[in-house]
Amino acid sequence: MDKVALVTGASSGIGEHTCRELVSRGFTVYAAARRLERMCLLEVHGVRVLGMDLTDDASMVDGVQRILSEQGRLDVLVNNAGYASFGSVEDVPLADARQQFEVNLFGMGRLIQLVAPAMRAQGSGRIINVSSIGGVFYEPLGGWYHAAKFAVEGLSDCLRVELKPYGIDVVIIEPGPILTEWSSIAVNSLLQSSEGTAYERQAESVAQAMSGAYTERTGTPPEVVGRRIARVAAARRIRSRYPVGRGARTIMSARRLLPDRVFDAVLARVYQR
Repeated sequence: MDKVALVTGASSGIGEHTCRELVSRGFTVYAAARRLERMCLLEVHGVRVLGMDLTDDASMVDGVQRILSEQGRLDVLVNNAGYASFGSVEDVPLADARQQFEVNLFGMGRLIQLVAPAMRAQGSGRIINVSSIGGVFYEPLGGWYHAAKFAVEGLSDCLRVELKPYGIDVVIIEPGPILTEWSSIAVNSLLQSSEGTAYERQAESVAQAMSGAYTERTGTPPEVVGRRIARVAAARRIRSRYPVGRGARTIMSARRLLPDRVFDAVLARVYQR
């Protein structure tokens, strides 16, 4: 029996490449995103597309019900959808901060609520949550984004233990700098939210450092992460988390080994130009 997978945030970047890799491995794949028009090429490759907005409960309920109606099962959920909005904690409106949590955390959590009963009933399943190295380390002017990703890490760890007795695995993917539109969105939001504030000069330095991390020399193509997710989806034996991309393991190790004061000093040197 072909395994069935649902991938969110599938209209570009990591999500798009994950869908292609899963199809190549024989999965029946449903790609979910708000922008249906950007998933036409996925349909050509045999991927089934769903219009889904992680801030719209009805669209998530309808999407999961459609999959279960058509396939009778769901084996893999890849929670990939998310975005980054940067700026000082002081200046970013709480409405914008809540929106980031809605997409990056609560939308993911709601989908897990919707698919878990079916996975429990079939006695198997795999939930793959795309976090970030930003769920382990931190940056100036990225408080709300990092808070959301730290929450993804904590939720995933709890779920892994919670769902294991029912045959459901939970895995965390932690990409480093990936060459997608994520970085330009993050930098633009940082500069816009900081313009005319006390943090404007700091934001310019942080934006410069972030842009330098997302180049062909320092960043990683999204297909690398897509291949890793597909391998994790198909593997018999898995780990609980996978750092992916250039520099990801180094940053994770540094955060684990260095005292806070030393790590703070490293960040100050990197982000203050």
